[in-house]
Amino acid sequence: MIRIETPLTDETVERLRAGDRVLISGVIYTARDAAHKRMVEALQRGEPPPFDLKGQIIYYVGPTPPKPGQVIGSAGPTTAIRMDKYVEPLLKLGLKGMIGKGYRSPQVKELLVKYKAVYFAAVGGVAVLLAKAIKSSEVIAYEDLGTEAIRRLIVEDFPVIVANDIYGGDIFEEGRRRFARIDL
Repeated sequence: MIRIETPLTDETVERLRAGDRVLISGVIYTARDAAHKRMVEALQRGEPPPFDLKGQIIYYVGPTPPKPGQVIGSAGPTTAIRMDKYVEPLLKLGLKGMIGKGYRSPQVKELLVKYKAVYFAAVGGVAVLLAKAIKSSEVIAYEDLGTEAIRRLIVEDFPVIVANDIYGGDIFEEGRRRFARIDL
């Protein structure tokens, strides 16, 4: 298990390899489809993003409202490939990590190598457990999007797996290769 803290540096990202189990502590930001679209459209108009992307991680999640006494409701990952068309402008501004569920397009995997960034997979189906690693949650932009608003989360030992690294490593491709070698 590798422990890392945000914001991420090139040195931290260079240490990570596809398949590594990682615990993240520090600040991460949430954004899903609608927030990504709005951020990229703002960038295209020459407006700054709602937070400094340098070294940051975006978690693809739309958490449910918290119950009394909770910091956040269920906070499971959403399918990452839906954000692929928005990735490059954010990487250009220094985004270093993304957390989601499922594989990424070949284009995004190339961008991860080009911009020295990493894609982490969070396990779907364990949203309540993931929420326990979230110590605080604050809406910082696009409040009108409800659960899809951008939030600043403080996390402690948030569990993820490196799915795609800066060396072209891909746990999904590796998993398919391993399964193909099994005699059934």
